[in-house]
Amino acid sequence: MSKFPIELKGTRASTLMWADPREVESQAMDQIRSMADLPWMYGIRIMPDVHFGMGATVGSVIAMENAIAPAAVGVDIGCGMAAVRTSLTAGQLPTDLLGLRTAIEKAVPVGFHSHKQPVNPARIGVDSTVLDDLWKRYEKLPFDADYLHRVKCQVGTLGGGNHFIEICVSDEDEVWIMLHSGSRNVGSRIAEHHIAVAKTLPHNKDLANKDMAVFLNDTPEMETYLHDLHWAQQYAFENRKVMLALVQNAMQKWWTGVRNGDPIEFEDPILCHHNYVAEETIDGQKMLVTRKGAIAAHEGEMGIIPGSMGTRSYIVRGLGNPESYYSASHGAGRVMSRREARRKFSVADLARQTAGVESRKDKGVIDEIPGAYKDIDQVIEDQADLVEVVTAIKQVVVVKG
Repeated sequence: MSKFPIELKGTRASTLMWADPREVESQAMDQIRSMADLPWMYGIRIMPDVHFGMGATVGSVIAMENAIAPAAVGVDIGCGMAAVRTSLTAGQLPTDLLGLRTAIEKAVPVGFHSHKQPVNPARIGVDSTVLDDLWKRYEKLPFDADYLHRVKCQVGTLGGGNHFIEICVSDEDEVWIMLHSGSRNVGSRIAEHHIAVAKTLPHNKDLANKDMAVFLNDTPEMETYLHDLHWAQQYAFENRKVMLALVQNAMQKWWTGVRNGDPIEFEDPILCHHNYVAEETIDGQKMLVTRKGAIAAHEGEMGIIPGSMGTRSYIVRGLGNPESYYSASHGAGRVMSRREARRKFSVADLARQTAGVESRKDKGVIDEIPGAYKDIDQVIEDQADLVEVVTAIKQVVVVKG
């Protein structure tokens, strides 16, 4: 029988953990207790990838009654995953995959780079209906019209940090595409704007933790935030869809040049947010649920739990566990900060830990070294009552910003 969940004692709101509190960094535990004592908090669920985060603890599921803390969602609104199974098998891939990585990097701008002009969704087989609606609603965002061109040019781009595009091979020798991305600069700017607004509201003036300033239902500030939040979440979702199409097209062209055989077939994608807000029913009550580094895991719902750039990742199916607020972890979770990883590891360490993977192996990505992350297999084991594993996949190509 699993030892999880563990109830965290001494908190105002119900707090259950799928991690041993004794093994969680003290800074994160202080953050969890601070969140659990908010007057609007109904309950918190902590996932096994838990670690300290800006605003709120990464790996937390926050259920509030009639309130949302914009800093709990974080600055990368709508950040999430996409995965697609292809018709290729591992045996069909050539030994040298540099050409494939180069093709993807040419098709998808990474880091601070963007497309020079907005991608035409129709050209790559993506329905533009949702994007067209987003552009119509842009005027309601707190930005000037000149910024819109940049926002459009960042659709279908990766960003940096822990975002990635990977070509993976499953335990069944199937070739998969997997990517991790968010709402780019516009999501960050939306979050920063509303976090600042929330901190000025009278009902937040006595909060010990100003990062958890909230908007309350039935107020103009909440109405405006919900519009902008949902806009950014949809933008992030569409960004992943466009990026996925660009990767598929690049992979198809590369494959034609390598083998000149049958075209690659791509299944429908698995798509999931892991930094977002949704209205859901918890314990029979309507709640505003913030998943900060967590995925929804309702019964039968497909999800993606990545490891690191040198370890396995998992395609999972939700078990619909109400104790976790129908949630699971969003990844392996960090065991050290980016600064500490850059201090502790070298380029040679990175090369060893990513041996056999076609990827960057330079100081610019040392902070993403596998050693900076928790053991993904243990993380999966600790949430066996939240998700079932469909397949494990291991990267052979990694693209990072």
